[in-house]
Amino acid sequence: MDVTRQEDLRARNSAALLARVAGAVDPPSRAALAVATGLTRTTVSALVDQMVAAGLLEEVSPPGPTRGRPAQRLRLSGRRVAGLGVEVGVRHLAAGVADLTGATRALRVVPGDQRGLPPDVVLGRAADLADAVARDAAGQGLEVVGAAWGLPGLVDAGAGVVRLAPNLGWRDVHVAADLDRRGGPASAAGRPVLENEAALAAVAEAWRPGPAGADGAAPQSFLLVSGEVGIGAGVVVGGRLLRGAHGWGGELGHVGVDPSGPVCGCGATGCLEVYAGQDAVLAAAGLDPDVSSAAEGGGAGAALAAAARSGDARALEALAGAGRALGVAASSAVNVLDVDAVVLGGVYAPLVPWLGPPLAAGLVRRVLRARVHPVEVRAARRGTDAVVLGGAARVLQGALERPGHLLAGP
Repeated sequence: MDVTRQEDLRARNSAALLARVAGAVDPPSRAALAVATGLTRTTVSALVDQMVAAGLLEEVSPPGPTRGRPAQRLRLSGRRVAGLGVEVGVRHLAAGVADLTGATRALRVVPGDQRGLPPDVVLGRAADLADAVARDAAGQGLEVVGAAWGLPGLVDAGAGVVRLAPNLGWRDVHVAADLDRRGGPASAAGRPVLENEAALAAVAEAWRPGPAGADGAAPQSFLLVSGEVGIGAGVVVGGRLLRGAHGWGGELGHVGVDPSGPVCGCGATGCLEVYAGQDAVLAAAGLDPDVSSAAEGGGAGAALAAAARSGDARALEALAGAGRALGVAASSAVNVLDVDAVVLGGVYAPLVPWLGPPLAAGLVRRVLRARVHPVEVRAARRGTDAVVLGGAARVLQGALERPGHLLAGP
């Protein structure tokens, strides 16, 4: 067998072992990995030793008392490999780094309205933020192995272009080419992955690296609805993200709720966004839309939740109306997709106590399968940093599936 084939085989076997460790409920031993993968104990031991030396795995002692010499257990290591996630929001920019264990190691968020600014200015600010976070990670001894950017609207990932982002006023913006020209620490690991922001939030929701006991098993089937100025959705079925033929699925904000309703920024009438978008709900509640750009206090979600808790009638009615509109749009999606849960993320996550009941009532009334199997409504497990964490997760999933270039060590 030639050297190239040996390296390919080693990489494939290493990926199989990493997948077993990442998905295990309890940290497995070398012997357990040999049984699970069908590889010989000698092969497993050699590959594990290499991955421990490379900073991909680490050994831990088994819990509880044992007889004789206990077999060391294995888990993903957070000491070397990291992924970078970047979010270009309408009213903020964010960047963060997570390691293989899923721990957030660096995070920066900069509030500010991006609407009306030239795309190269917005991308320049986001790239500077990403480079700063990458330097933060390097200071902790981490190696950023890639970056994924979450952007609003229709993202052509293959071409590296945002085809249409109505809330930013972008059309055919060549994001990847712009980032390639800039260079810097954040792009040192190669061309960044581009993805719709809500899709990355769904990746974060489904991602469960390492033992599942502390955070629960990864949900296998859900519609994540992420609210900011626009409304996006990510669909996960069987633990995998559904992207559509062009990667443009998930534009729930432009599902029609009332064809005779107000004109949306996309040009259509009665879209969900004009009833349940962040600015629409703030306006209906009598709150200043600029609260969503505040770095302190949690932004729009926290402001709406505070008003609702105080019994403010306008806020309560605004949230009830948004929940009803979400119920109409989400029920259409659930009828088509047959998912088990509707997960509310972004600005919606802290508002589940008020949005959830009218949304759930709409699902019960409109979803056929709800008559035999209920559809769960819950808040996202990830917080407002879900897009950033989903970007990092996207990178790290790729590293685990194709670890060949990392096996030689740092």
